[in-house]
Amino acid sequence: MQSQIKQAVKETVSKKFGLKNVPDFSVDIPEKSEHGDYACNIAMVLARTLKKNPLEIARIVDMELENWNLKNGLKTEIAPPGFINFFVDTKSLGLVLKEIIKKKEKFGSAAKKKETVIIEYSSPNIAKPMGVHHLRTTIIGQTLVNMYNFLGYKVLAMSFPGDWGTQFGSLIAAYKKWGDAKKFKISPVKEMLNLYVRFSHLAESDETLQEEARLEFRKLEQGNKENRKIWNLFRKESFKDFDRVYKKLNIKIPLVFAESFFEPYLKEIITDAVNKKIAEQGENGSLVIKFKDDTPPLLLQKSDGATLYATRDLAQMKYRVNKWHPSKIIIVVANQQTLYFSQVFKTAEMLGYAKKENLEHVKFGMVLDSTGKKFATREGKLIPLTDVLDEAILRARKVVEKLNSKLSTKEKDRVANIIGIGAVKFFDLSQNRLSDIVFDWDKMLNLKGASAPYVQYSYARIKRVIKKSKIKPSGKIKIELLKEVEELNLLRHLLHFPEVIEYSALKYEPNHLAEYLLRLAEKINNFYEKVQVISAEKEIKNARLTLINSAATIIKSGMNLLGIEVVEQM
Repeated sequence: MQSQIKQAVKETVSKKFGLKNVPDFSVDIPEKSEHGDYACNIAMVLARTLKKNPLEIARIVDMELENWNLKNGLKTEIAPPGFINFFVDTKSLGLVLKEIIKKKEKFGSAAKKKETVIIEYSSPNIAKPMGVHHLRTTIIGQTLVNMYNFLGYKVLAMSFPGDWGTQFGSLIAAYKKWGDAKKFKISPVKEMLNLYVRFSHLAESDETLQEEARLEFRKLEQGNKENRKIWNLFRKESFKDFDRVYKKLNIKIPLVFAESFFEPYLKEIITDAVNKKIAEQGENGSLVIKFKDDTPPLLLQKSDGATLYATRDLAQMKYRVNKWHPSKIIIVVANQQTLYFSQVFKTAEMLGYAKKENLEHVKFGMVLDSTGKKFATREGKLIPLTDVLDEAILRARKVVEKLNSKLSTKEKDRVANIIGIGAVKFFDLSQNRLSDIVFDWDKMLNLKGASAPYVQYSYARIKRVIKKSKIKPSGKIKIELLKEVEELNLLRHLLHFPEVIEYSALKYEPNHLAEYLLRLAEKINNFYEKVQVISAEKEIKNARLTLINSAATIIKSGMNLLGIEVVEQM
C-alpha cells in the first residue's frame, strides 16, 4: 500500500502541475495512529517549486486523488503544515487479516526475483577462536540474508575467512618450535592462539624470527608438503570451532571461500592492474593503486612480491561477478574498515571487475562492555564469543526458573537457550548498527523492556489465551465486530509488516523490524488490558482470537527473520 500511494501521488502531481520530474518525497508510517496509516509530505516538497502554500497544494492533490482513494479503501485528512494523511478503511484492514490467515508466516514475502544478491559476513581468521567482535557481523549478516530471501531475491550467503598471509608463516614457525601434540589435541584453537601470541611477542625484538616467519610462509606459498600439512591441520580444527559457534547461534553460511581459495588468481590481478596502468611502482619496488581524489593509495603488492588482503579481495570480487553476476554485493564489516573498502571498491571499478554502485559496505559499531570500554579484550586476551553466549543462557535459565518453575529440567534448558541467545541477538539488532553497543545484561533479559524476552513473552501469552479458550481461531469472522480502539490499533499495525521488512532490508537496518515487533508487543499488551477475550460473546470472541492469533503469526515470522525463535510457554 505504501508504494501504491507513492506512485499514485507521483502520477497525480506530474499530471496536475505539468512536472516531468517530480522531486523525491516520502510516504511514511506515522508513529501515532491519529496521524493516519500513512503520511505524505509532497506538498511541503513542492511548495518552493510551485511558490504556493503547502496546505493549498495538499488540498489540490487530495481532491485529485479522491476517486483513487475510494477505489483503494482509503480516506484522507490534511494536517498542518501540509501533510496528506491516509487512513485505510476497516474493510481493507479485514482483507489484510484474511491474507495473514491464508499465508501465515509467508505473509509479506515476495515472489521470486531474478536478481542475485551476494551477502558476505562473519569472516573470522583461522587459528583463533571467534571473539565478541565477530558477533555483530554474524547476526546482522544473517538477518540480511533472511530478509532478502523473504523478499524473493536469490541470495548467496557467503563467508570469506582469513587463512592466508604472513601471519601463518609465524604460526607455522611457532608450531615447529614449540608445538605440543597433546595440548593441541585437547584444545587446538587455544593452543594455536597461544603459539601465535608467544611467537609474535618474541619477534618484536628479534628480526631473525621475523625472517623465519617470512620464509615459512614463502614455503607454504610454494607448496611445501610439511607446511601445507600443518596449515591444513590449522584450517580443519578452526572450521570445526567456527561450526560449534554457528550452531549455538543457529547461523548457516552455505558458501565459504577462504582467502587461500583465491591464491591461484592473484598473479592475474597483479598483471591486470599493471597492464591497465592502474598499478604503479611505490617505495622499494612495491605496487600501489593511486586515486584521482584525496583517497590514500592502496598497497596491492609488497616490495618482496607478497600479496595482501586487498589483492585477495579484488580476486574474490572478480570471481563472484564472473560466476554469479550479482546485482549487489553486500559486505558486512565493521566501521573501522570504511577507508579500506572505499579503496577496494574504487579499485574494483577501475579494473572493470564491478560497478561501485553494486558494491555495498554495511558497516557497524563496536561491542563495548558495561563500562563503555572495548569488549574485545581482557588483560590483552581475546574474549571468546562462546563465553558471552554461555553467560546469556545461564542468566536466561534463572529468568525461566522464576517465570515457570513447573517446567521440566529439559524444557527449562531448552527455553533458556532460546531466550538467552535471542536476547543477545535482539539487543544488537534493535539498535542502530552504526552506533557502538554497550552490553547490558539487565536490559537484555528484561521481561518488561525493549528486549527479545518481552516479545517472546507476548507471543507465549497469546498462545496461552488461545489454549485457555479451547477454540481454534477461525478465519471466518465479521470484521465489523472489531471496533474497539485497541483492536483497530493492533490490526492497523499488522498492515505495515511487509513494508517494514522491505525498508529494513533495503536500508540494511534490522533495527526497524525489531522496533516494529516491540511496538506490536506493546499493542498486544494494551489490547489485553482493555479488551475481554475469553468472556466475550461467541462471535466477538472468535474475531478477537483470530486477531491475536494473526499477531502471533507476525511475531513468529518477524523474530524468525531476526534469527530468533519463539516459545509457546515461558
